[in-house]
Amino acid sequence: MEFFTKTKAVKLRSHLDKYLIADDDLETVRQTRRGSSRKAAVWFVELVGEKSHVIRLRSCHGRYLAASNIPFLLGMTGNRVIQTELSENNVDNWKLEWEPIRDGFQVQLKSWCSKLLRANGGTPPWRNSVTHDEPHTGPDKKMDSLGCGGRTSAWK
Repeated sequence: MEFFTKTKAVKLRSHLDKYLIADDDLETVRQTRRGSSRKAAVWFVELVGEKSHVIRLRSCHGRYLAASNIPFLLGMTGNRVIQTELSENNVDNWKLEWEPIRDGFQVQLKSWCSKLLRANGGTPPWRNSVTHDEPHTGPDKKMDSLGCGGRTSAWK
């Protein structure tokens, strides 16, 4: 968690060297190689006050990275990761919370249901998709964080 305490904004880059971006449709989250210069690749870090080990990631559109319980593909593992709004009555805000876990020089983001943010590769429909999935269901596909505003981490 210590790597997000003084950082205001980050770009998340996967092991595939693709950046996590928020699409203009205000719902879709995907990967792109052109993220280094795109505004949509910037995620603003918000600390969750009552939980010191948890963060929220807000896109340039003002919506939050959320781990849904909607399957990415029927019959397959992995659930969709989407952009959504912060609930005024805190009903589903726990779905917007991510726990950063250090893994060497990378960070894994764990969702509310203990699944990890996952950058998918391969043929369509998997290509450029982002899901959250159980860590043991396949090779770990990690998103690693690169600082782009505020104070950056030592493993930039």
